[in-house]
Amino acid sequence: MSRTCELTAKAVQTGNNVSHANNKTKRRFLPNLVNVTLISEVLNQNVRLRISANALRSVEHRGGLDAFLAKADAKELSQRARLLKKQIAKKLAEQAAA
Repeated sequence: MSRTCELTAKAVQTGNNVSHANNKTKRRFLPNLVNVTLISEVLNQNVRLRISANALRSVEHRGGLDAFLAKADAKELSQRARLLKKQIAKKLAEQAAA
């Protein structure tokens, strides 16, 4: 399992530890990933995702998973999230037609 957020594509970054003597050694900056269960109101189902804490705040700010995925760029989303986005868009189109 990669250390990448499924919604915002935040991933591991690299950098240096710098000592007082200005010695530099490689280090990794890991994203704060959490396993969450989000509810899709359109699909009436729970969705388990591994997302960053920052993405979780963004999802809540935008009004839920459905609203977040509607505005999200497909390039940043994981395969599972892209599939969810398509399913939600299809379901909304069906509801609008009916």
